Amino acid sequence: MTVSAVLTPLDAPPLHVERAGGAPRLLAGPRLDSGAETLVEHRQRLGRRPIGGEWLLDVIERSGLRGHGGAWFPTHRKWRGVSRLALERGPSVVVVNASEGEPLSAKDKLLAEKRPHLLIDGALIAAEAVGADDVVIYVSRPARRATRALRQAVGERRRDGVKEPRIRIVHTQHRYVAGESSAVVRRVNGGQAKPSFSPPHPSERGVLGRPTLVQNAETIAHVALIARHGDAWFRERGTAAAPGTGLVTLAGNIARPGVYEVDLGSSLLSVVAAAGGVLSAPAGLLIGGYFGTWLGSERGAAATLCPEHVSLGCGIIGVLGNDGCGVGESARIVSYLARESAGQCGPCVFGLRAVAEAMSRLAAGDADRGDLTRIHRWSDQIVGRGACNHPDGAVNNLRTALDTFAADVERHVSGHACAGLGATPLPAPPRSPFGWR
Repeated sequence: MTVSAVLTPLDAPPLHVERAGGAPRLLAGPRLDSGAETLVEHRQRLGRRPIGGEWLLDVIERSGLRGHGGAWFPTHRKWRGVSRLALERGPSVVVVNASEGEPLSAKDKLLAEKRPHLLIDGALIAAEAVGADDVVIYVSRPARRATRALRQAVGERRRDGVKEPRIRIVHTQHRYVAGESSAVVRRVNGGQAKPSFSPPHPSERGVLGRPTLVQNAETIAHVALIARHGDAWFRERGTAAAPGTGLVTLAGNIARPGVYEVDLGSSLLSVVAAAGGVLSAPAGLLIGGYFGTWLGSERGAAATLCPEHVSLGCGIIGVLGNDGCGVGESARIVSYLARESAGQCGPCVFGLRAVAEAMSRLAAGDADRGDLTRIHRWSDQIVGRGACNHPDGAVNNLRTALDTFAADVERHVSGHACAGLGATPLPAPPRSPFGWR
């Protein structure tokens, strides 16, 4: 298993840099604590980028690459759709989504900060493959180091005199829903980063009404390597069902939290062990982030990092220590997600708020069994009725928490809040100083 690690939440300084095991792929190159890889270093290591084209669509399909932004959708399917429409309607647009609104994730910012030319190579190769003449890199406004590294990288390429399509950097607010694909398009078009009512999907009608490929930053970085080394090379790591490597952010009750590159299909226990193990027996594990799944220790011990086995989301493993309160953590998360609503539909504005208020009472030991019944009923009523997937993701997290921490829930209903209530073993989401942008 490959392990490379560094933690960079927004613009916080790296806690540590560490490598062990086999050779990294995405995080190969200069030491991660030495700053952004320069164009000279990048080319010495990987050579000049290959020219993308229709040939790449078959290579991506054979590689088994999936989107690493949350849904793990087969990459080639999205690309073929955009490519086909570009042939019918004219040039498409490629948007690299590096906004990373998930509070526990740091992997995309890490790539932008440390390997900006890998992202740019992947974006340009993708543009040539899907018939795009416009390339946008979409970054969270508070991620200043990532923006600085990307701008420097674009400047290096211009000074080098290489004829490449213009690359734009578009900033967005650090909000949870700002990374949803229709919100990305809306912001790039000059509006607010809020999800739009679908259809049409951005791949059909996105930026300036053109077919638009919105692809997560890590996925684009993989493309830059697959185009160079091929699909068979990519499948040398991981498993048949989950080929390649992936970046995961380990947070919470971990000896060495950070961003790790690991072989997909690895056991959850082996990944946690590579980060120094847990500091105490875990009360639960959050896999996939705030839209993810809570697992108890027993299920966590049997889990593997495979999208068919557990919802990987944007590659997060959060470990809740035994001094924490699963009910309290769940209440905090659903309250945060309720505040992050785009405010465009009732299930988010009223439904999530009501659930969050009831969960807060439950966490404090002030709820009765009627509150618990209402939480379950409201959750059922919310799913599938929102303008986007935000309420569904929040409810998914909540349901798995209520199941995983069922014994704690019963104690809370009886008026006995956990001793760990008030502790925040998982990093708390930052409060943004900005409004909607």
